[in-house]
Amino acid sequence: MVDVPTTLDGEIQKAYFYKSTSTSPQPLIVSLHTWSGGYTQEDPLIDEILANNWNYIHPDFRGPNKTPKACGSKYAIQDIDDAISFSIKNSNTDPRNIHVIGVSGGGYSTLLSYMNSTYDIASFSAWVPLSDIENYYYQSVGRKNRYADHVLAATSSTGDVLNTEEAHRRSPLFMDTPVNIRKDAPLTLYAGVHDGYSGDVPISHSLRFYNKVIKDLGAADADLITDQEILNLVSMRFFPELTDEKIGERQIIFKRTYKHVSVVIFEGRHEMLTDVAIDLIPLNHGN
Repeated sequence: MVDVPTTLDGEIQKAYFYKSTSTSPQPLIVSLHTWSGGYTQEDPLIDEILANNWNYIHPDFRGPNKTPKACGSKYAIQDIDDAISFSIKNSNTDPRNIHVIGVSGGGYSTLLSYMNSTYDIASFSAWVPLSDIENYYYQSVGRKNRYADHVLAATSSTGDVLNTEEAHRRSPLFMDTPVNIRKDAPLTLYAGVHDGYSGDVPISHSLRFYNKVIKDLGAADADLITDQEILNLVSMRFFPELTDEKIGERQIIFKRTYKHVSVVIFEGRHEMLTDVAIDLIPLNHGN
């Protein structure tokens, strides 16, 4: 465990950190905790990362997403970059080989990092992420789960009336895409097709965010996932034009790619496929 200084308010951020013992520059894996987690949350990726002797950090970035300084605040976003800065300073991290990954709330934070990090990150892997906090609030109200109360608390809402402006401010879907710094950075959004039914984050969050980013990157309307395709995927949990392509042992239901941005809808629920997640990171093996 390490103490990471924060640049915005001077608070100390706790993190689990591993420094590679290799004599040559190594990748840095920035693994982000889930919505209700913190840096102490068990990370299913850690064993494989340690086995590869890569650099690793699992930062707190203000802990569970139920306080104003967490949940996509400027503090939480900067904390992720501060964790990267700490790792570069205190390890043999190859600055061309930094990879951000997370699942669920960690997938949300991965999208926040994609939209805001000042670092030239090599890749972003967002598993079953949410991208629209307002939308997620009402979905949580409908599901009668605790996340609606978390959103209200984080966005400084009054009573049970959502502060929509603040919710949008914390939503990757409504942020400006940093096109110049991200034009060559792979972003992959993974979502289990049954999420939203067997899970709390409908796949529309991934599909809509994919459309937003590729349009900002210059995609034509013909490149976008259509509203009808989104409706079919969400309602039928199936896509007629199936191929035999798989991710791990799971069937890929739907896949689209534009430049370095991809969305992969697989046969699954609200989950990260931990047996293949690290293998899918596009590591630079040049060193």
